[in-house]
This record gives sequence, structure tokens and C-alpha cells, in this order.
Amino acid sequence: MKIAIVGGGPAGLYLGYLLKRGHSRHSVDIFEQNPQGNTWGFGVVFSDRALDFLNLDDPETYQRLIPKMEHWVDLKLDLLGEQIILDGIGFASIGRLQLLEILSERLTSVGVTPEFSTPLKDLSCFHDYDLVVGADGLNSVVRQQPGFHSETRLLSNFFAWYGTKKPFDTLTQSFRNSPWGPFNAHHYRYSKEMSTFIIETNLETWERSGFSKITDQERIKACETIFADVLEGEPLVQNRSTWRQFPVIQCENWFHENMVLIGDALHTAHFSIGSGTRLALEDSLALSKAIRFHGTDLQSALKTFEKERKPVLSKLVDASLQSAKWYENFGEHMNLPPWEFAESYLARAGRIDEERMKTISPKFMAGLLQYRKNISI
Repeated sequence: MKIAIVGGGPAGLYLGYLLKRGHSRHSVDIFEQNPQGNTWGFGVVFSDRALDFLNLDDPETYQRLIPKMEHWVDLKLDLLGEQIILDGIGFASIGRLQLLEILSERLTSVGVTPEFSTPLKDLSCFHDYDLVVGADGLNSVVRQQPGFHSETRLLSNFFAWYGTKKPFDTLTQSFRNSPWGPFNAHHYRYSKEMSTFIIETNLETWERSGFSKITDQERIKACETIFADVLEGEPLVQNRSTWRQFPVIQCENWFHENMVLIGDALHTAHFSIGSGTRLALEDSLALSKAIRFHGTDLQSALKTFEKERKPVLSKLVDASLQSAKWYENFGEHMNLPPWEFAESYLARAGRIDEERMKTISPKFMAGLLQYRKNISI
């Protein structure tokens, strides 16, 4: 088959590699609107077991990624300077650019070179392709084609992705008050020298702060003041650090005719559970498997992809939306005592009950049970 992949992010690069590796006779072309080596954001984070699927299905790529990643075994909640450790909730992270470089190397190993600096306004140039894959993210050109029946709604909070040269020891959620209202920072290191620093606030605080009317540098200075004790003198770094509201994307149809969507073009998962990149890679793997199984029977392959992937994806996306709902009201949760705040945080996505937490985080649960005992006396 002749296959066009629109988008050279993790989903598109990895799918190109898998398709060519699985069937060398496929013709695979990848089109990316940005120049090579140009990417937004800083690091991406995965839960400690999130890449197990990769080790099972593609151990070579897994072995190239793991040594390049930062790892830690705890999560830290910092509520107004009071810290609670959630032991046993581990994560791993890697710079987005480094991830793209590794996936590009895998792609080169099977003889595919993406065409960079190729923005597309429509799909008229793809009339002779058997399959067109939309891996082109939030503003997908492919998704805009008739037949997908997509819906996009915005959550109310505003957020921006920054970086900092302060390498944090673990993934931390820091909650602080400002003269205008509450702010939250999700921060974690993704290399020995750099960390991602995502800052979020609610709509009311955004409006009171006047952030929409001031310059990027003025916003940065304000955020550096709010999180001064967290940053310890290190400045925030920009890389397309635009303040925006999180888009929830849902598609009635995953494919239409010879077009199919994967990754953020198809769905979004809120950054508070760190699953967006993982889901994109899983989509690529599931689609490549379906195509390999059905061969040139494209419609059967696309139906299988949707049928087998949709239940798994829906569960994770629903959990991310539950988590996002908690963050939409995080200012109210900040009024709780630290241990109750931590309990509320853990329950936000509805995925972990207390019995499981006793196994995963025995130290935290022992502290929580002691707190309950103390307040009941």
C-alpha cells in the first residue's frame, strides 16, 4: 500500500517505523509542517509502567528509550509549603525533542525520511494514496475533513508549559495562592539539567490577574514570584509557552473512507495524568497491527483498529477527564488539611481505592490512617 502520514510527532514517526518494519513493501511518506528539530514544549512524562506495552511489542525501541529517561519512585504534593509524599507512585520522563530524535532514528533504520517544513491546508495532494493517517495533533487538517464528525470543547482553566533549569527530584504538584487566587504547578525533571514546569489557574483567577492583557515576560515574572520558593531563584524558560484552555477532542468516527486519525488528532487526555504521548504510541501500535493482520483489506483493518482500541482508550480518556474535573476546582480543594487534600487528589480519577493504595503506597496510607485516628480522638 501507499500510505501518507500527516504529522511528524511521536504518533506519526512511530507509526511510520512500525508500518515499514512490519511490511517493507509498503510505501510510507511522512509530512511534518515544522522544520526538523523544531518542537514545542519541554519534557513528557509517563507512569512507571506506562511503557510496558512497548517492551512487549517493540523491545528494541524500548531499550533505546529507557536509558535516556529520568526515573523516580515517589510523587510529591506541596500544599502551601506543606509536603506529603505518595510513595510507590513512580514516573519516567524524557525531553520531547530527545524522544523525537530516537523515534526518527528508528524510522531511518527502516529507510523512511520525513518531509519537514511541509504545511498542508487540504488533502488534495493525497489523491493517489491508499491510506491517509491524521497524526497531526490538536489542529488536525485530516480531522477537518467531512465524515469524522468531531467535537471540541474547552475546559475552563488556563495553563501554559514552561521549563526551568532546576532539576526537581520527583514529580511534584505545587499549589500556591497569589494576590488574585490559586495557582498550581506540575513540575518534573526530564534531564539532569532541565525540568518541565506547567502552570495552571482557574478562570476567575485568570481574569482577576489581567494575564490576558499583559506581555509574556510580565506573565513569567508574575509566575516566578508566585512560585519563588519552588523555583529557588531559577527563571522560567519559554518554548511556545502560550496560555490556553485545554481542548477536549472527541470524534464520532475514527476513520472515514481511506482516512484515519490517531493520537491528539483523534482524542486528548488531560496532562494531569501524563498519558497523552503513551496513548499516541499505543494508537500507532494498534493501527500497525491491524494493517499487518488484514493486509490490503483496508476497511477491515480500520474497523479492527477502532473496535479493539476504543474500549481501552475510552477508559483512559474518561479517567483523564475525571482528573481534569478535580483540577477545574483545585482552589476549593486547597482549603482542606494537607492529608485530606492528598486523599482527595488520589481519588480524583476514580481509579485507585484504599485497598490498592495500601499495597502501592504503604507509607502514605499509614500516615493517612494515623491522621484519621488523631482527628477522631
